[in-house]
Order: sequence, then C-alpha cells, then structure tokens
Amino acid sequence: MFLENNKHKGWIEVVCGSMFSGKTEELIRRMKRAQFANLKVEIFKPSIDVRYSEQEVVSHDANAIQSTPVESAQNILLLASDVDVVGIDEAQFFDDGIIEVCRKLADSGIRVIVAGLDMDYMGVPFGPMPALMATAEYVTKVHAICVRCGDLAHHSHRLTADDKQVLLGAHDTYQPICRHCFNELRKK
Repeated sequence: MFLENNKHKGWIEVVCGSMFSGKTEELIRRMKRAQFANLKVEIFKPSIDVRYSEQEVVSHDANAIQSTPVESAQNILLLASDVDVVGIDEAQFFDDGIIEVCRKLADSGIRVIVAGLDMDYMGVPFGPMPALMATAEYVTKVHAICVRCGDLAHHSHRLTADDKQVLLGAHDTYQPICRHCFNELRKK
C-alpha cells in the first residue's frame, strides 16, 4: 500500500485558522507546488463537504483542485497508494481516526498536509484538530480580517441561530471576527 523503502522522511503539516482565513487556499497552493515538482499527490475531503463541489476542494476565492471525497478517515489509507504527498481538507469534520491515519501516512514516508478549522463557532477546539496540531511537525495558523473592526480574526462567528456544531456554510452563514468582537457578541 505504501512505499516500502521511501528515501524521504514523512511528516505532517497542519494549516489551521478561522473561516475565510485562507486555509484551503494554502492547502491548494502547497499541493499545486508538489504537483509542479512532479510529486505524486492525492487530495481528500470529507464527503459531507459539498458546498462548492462534490469532487473538488474549492477555496472561498474559487481556486480548486481535484479531490477524492471520503466517508471516513480510514478510507484515506485504502486510497493513498503510491503517492508522495497527501492533502486533507476540512479535517475537523473527520473523527479522531484521522490522527492515526495521518501518523501512518507520515510514518510510511508520505508528506501529509492537513487543513481545518481549529475552533468551532463557540470558540471551542474543533474535533481532532488539537491532536493533529500536537502531532504535526509543522503548524501554520492563518488569520482572516475581522469584519467588525479590521483586526486579525481567528473566530468564526455564526450568523444563524442554529446550534449544531457542524453547519456547512460560507459568507451567508459565518463571519470572521477578532477576540474582542467575539467576546463582545457573547455578552449580548
């Protein structure tokens, strides 16, 4: 399944931040650079993420790259054969099995690039992301700009009253806001 005698060491990179911070944009950039370097790449996303495309990973800025939607993290192990780089978008939507999947891929010599929300709309660490960040060799936190005051934003403020943790959406459902504005809104 994996390259037995891979000459390169594998590792895990995590790109995290709020909605509209450029996580997916950065994942696509890194994956396209790997393709340009003639590396074999495979990109995965959770099958529930059909906001912009069922088959592609698409950023809010409409940049896209072909991907394979998967029902569970374990499917990634079955589908990631003979590759140099694996990209995983929206990792917060996977169960904790994604952590071991990423470790196995990296241990087999594969570069793993994971993108996802580090916190949910309530400001709580989101799903497997904290453990992925702790496991990763490289963590990049990207920031949006607060739509209320212009400071760096790292919260995803939900514009609807829905209280489910997972609610797919874009500009009509979420706004990036800073810590101060997040705390002000929570007081109301």
